[in-house]
Amino acid sequence: MKRFMKTHEFHVLVVVLILSAAITAVNPNFLTLENGFDLLKSYSFMGVLAIGILFVLISGGIDISFAATATVAEYVMAVVSIKLGGNMITSLLLATLVGLLLGAFNGFLISKFKIAPIITTIATMNFYYGILTVITGGKWIYALPEWFRAFADIRVFTLVSRAGTPYGLSVITLFWAVITVLAFFLLRYTMLGRGIYAIGGDIGSAERVGFPVRRLQIFVYSFMGMMAGIAGVIQALLVQTVAPNSIVGKELDVIAAVVLGGASLSGGFGSVGGTLLGVFLIAVVKNGMTLVKIPAVWYDVFIGAVILISVGFTSWQGKKGYHQAVIDIEKEEAA
Repeated sequence: MKRFMKTHEFHVLVVVLILSAAITAVNPNFLTLENGFDLLKSYSFMGVLAIGILFVLISGGIDISFAATATVAEYVMAVVSIKLGGNMITSLLLATLVGLLLGAFNGFLISKFKIAPIITTIATMNFYYGILTVITGGKWIYALPEWFRAFADIRVFTLVSRAGTPYGLSVITLFWAVITVLAFFLLRYTMLGRGIYAIGGDIGSAERVGFPVRRLQIFVYSFMGMMAGIAGVIQALLVQTVAPNSIVGKELDVIAAVVLGGASLSGGFGSVGGTLLGVFLIAVVKNGMTLVKIPAVWYDVFIGAVILISVGFTSWQGKKGYHQAVIDIEKEEAA
């Protein structure tokens, strides 16, 4: 417990609890099971994308194109499902495959031609959005299959509120839960996870000790693409419409949540637990602002402040750790 209290995750958890208590004091409807289950369902989209971007940030990269990837995967899934039919499994597989291919393309460009990740993904973001808009003409899709609409209403279990309204744990939230457990296992207990942390810490050292740097880079961007594909399906389930521009602008929220959870933009740091807390904090703030009737424009101000404070805090911790290491070495040499 003492070790946990010194971590970045503990500080984020404290902020989440304090904000939750403050919002509940103003509006008691915030801290209810009904609102909690609704938040878990509504933020499954961001949560899945956050897991994907966590892998990319840990590896020392950045991806700006994941919202475009999710949009393309979502649109392809919707068109194929309407024209050829299918079910939830085939829709998920198709969207995941499309996301995988687009993400792998990012990874190939970055690892093969050594182009800066931010430049590469900005370029592919515009390319993916542009191609989709040209092909579709910006047309929205409203008439999704009935089985797709019905799936969005499935609950793992159902409760009834005092007002007689049914609520419960949505099956959509399970997507996020399963992916979170898988990501935790990969990063914590596999050589693949160690390799991702290694190339984020020092890519040169990682290559010298034998980690397959190029394959790891392609993997993290492919994984990001897969998460974007799944997130695209979740987005369609939540809103029951598909549009070429429906996910534009979501990149900042997702990156802010992961950075707030302790991931470093310079690579080598980050955890699944911290990412979950970052998403929860974003959800608490946005939902809380709505419940206490704070103008929505302040949400963007908060997101910008979050990124500045988190990056500054991470940088300060890094310098503090470096200076402490120098002091320890000097003490050992003096002894």
